[in-house]
Amino acid sequence: MSNWDIIKAKYAASAVRADQYPATKMIEAAFIGRSNVGKSSLINSLCRRNGLARVSATPGKTQTINFYELDAKRIDDGVDERAKFYLVDLPGYGFARTNKSNKEQWSGFIARYLSESPNLGLVCQLIDIRHKPMESDIECFNWLKQNDLRVVVILTKADKLSKSAAMAQKNLYQNAFGLANENIMIYSSTQHTMRGELINRIMEALAEDSI
Repeated sequence: MSNWDIIKAKYAASAVRADQYPATKMIEAAFIGRSNVGKSSLINSLCRRNGLARVSATPGKTQTINFYELDAKRIDDGVDERAKFYLVDLPGYGFARTNKSNKEQWSGFIARYLSESPNLGLVCQLIDIRHKPMESDIECFNWLKQNDLRVVVILTKADKLSKSAAMAQKNLYQNAFGLANENIMIYSSTQHTMRGELINRIMEALAEDSI
């Protein structure tokens, strides 16, 4: 059985309310993380589309829930297998340049999406591999688990560390969050390290909720 690949990706919608979500319903994989964690770069790497998700030097630039329609493909025993899903880009937590009311408004619609979307099959929580677990990362992870969401932790910017240091950080997070090996992975958006593995993990998780 061959690996899945993303063969097409396009912007679908931006939303802050449920009535603004795409009219066509599909299974969803959501991406969330602290501001400036490299989320847009990872999405572009995953989709092989530079500029699909806008990369900004300003933390907290993403202020809406952005839906991207992705087409995936693999060859299984000679059969061309296809699937579609939404990649959902959520605003970063730990916003740098916003006032308190904006933070509360953003966190409110993010929480509503995560807790109420009937199509959400997986949440990918992105964390900068160079740092120890931050309070906001721990709070987010615990909230996701308390809401019975399937979570994969992705440690970004792995190219900034040596392989041994990156593995040490992975072990640190695995122990701190109590994660099985299949629920945590390392990623480099510049080197596209583990791209195929991440796509397969997403597709496996979404298949359990039927695409």
